[in-house]
Amino acid sequence: MTTYTEKKLFTPGPLCVPVEVKGAMGVDLGSRDHQFISCVAQVRAGLLKVAQVSAPEYTCVPLQGSGTYCVEAVVNTASPRDNTAKVLVLVNGAYGRRIVQMCEKATIPVTVLEGPEHLPMSLLEVEAALQKKDDSDGVGGGWSMVCIVHCETSSGVINPICEVGQLVRRYCPGASYMVDAMSSFGAVEVDMVACGIDFLVSSANKCLEGVPGFAYAICRTSRLLSCKGNCRVLSLDLVEQHVGLEVNGQFRFTPPTHALLAFNVALTRFWHQGGVQGRAHRYKQNNEILVSGMEGLGYRRLVQPPHASYIITAFHFPKHEAFSFTKLYNGLAERGLVIYPGKVTSAECFRIGNIGDLHTHDINTLLQAVKEVMVQMGLPVPLNS
Repeated sequence: MTTYTEKKLFTPGPLCVPVEVKGAMGVDLGSRDHQFISCVAQVRAGLLKVAQVSAPEYTCVPLQGSGTYCVEAVVNTASPRDNTAKVLVLVNGAYGRRIVQMCEKATIPVTVLEGPEHLPMSLLEVEAALQKKDDSDGVGGGWSMVCIVHCETSSGVINPICEVGQLVRRYCPGASYMVDAMSSFGAVEVDMVACGIDFLVSSANKCLEGVPGFAYAICRTSRLLSCKGNCRVLSLDLVEQHVGLEVNGQFRFTPPTHALLAFNVALTRFWHQGGVQGRAHRYKQNNEILVSGMEGLGYRRLVQPPHASYIITAFHFPKHEAFSFTKLYNGLAERGLVIYPGKVTSAECFRIGNIGDLHTHDINTLLQAVKEVMVQMGLPVPLNS
């Protein structure tokens, strides 16, 4: 029998999950069991509560799979099949570019407004793009949907989603506005109504500290229902998923039963710990210790305040011949500590997350381990560059 060693995960996901949340998966329930149907209803209502919205004006539509599945579901569902589909994606990182790929795969006309990865999207540039009128080359405005990532997980930069949403409502009132809030929802305050958000997407295994297995879209119900018949993919049709849940409380296809049972416990724990404010407080503490400690070791952040999130932090590779990210990563992994293994920014950076079931003592343990591995690599402590 294969055994595995549990590790502390300082990544954007998967994340460390509390014991009581994992323990909830010890029950087997059928997808049509009344207890499971009740669990799904509680999760949907609970997520609306986290978003500070309510039915019937808003609905929560859970979907099997990762957060990317649900973002792609929104892109496909909210884009008309006729020639009126025209998506504007605001990009300042890898996850914004992923939305562009989704549009291209579905042959949905898409335009990219791209900004520097270490800065939030420029509101002046966004406003100019939204004000554009249709022109002969097909690059003008007339957007059917505008998409943005709240916390761009590739760098940790926070985008001004509320200000962007207000611009969308002013210049393109008929457009859908989608926010990928994968790494922020549950730990960063978002007012969906004031921000004019039609679709907000996140995942179970992020700031709400459930286990991987499903994601969800919190949707303005009227906007969602207006999208009937749009979706180009059977399993990603959020309108049909919503209708099925409303009719009988069931997923259309086999649901991640254990992940939903665990998430219901995670929601209870979330409220016991103070809701969004409580979660933000712990993550901010973690981040302050992390950044202070890493800067004390000589590392420099990619994203500077006030644009940096307290969710994940990207650090520049040191300009020292003895530095090897592979050696740093492996040295930490040998000590049971996992940081994000890949580089997704244009700048030479690595990322460390501080969300999930992590606490200040975990951050201090990581910092001590980084110092030890630096010594092993022959790096000066602190770095002199």
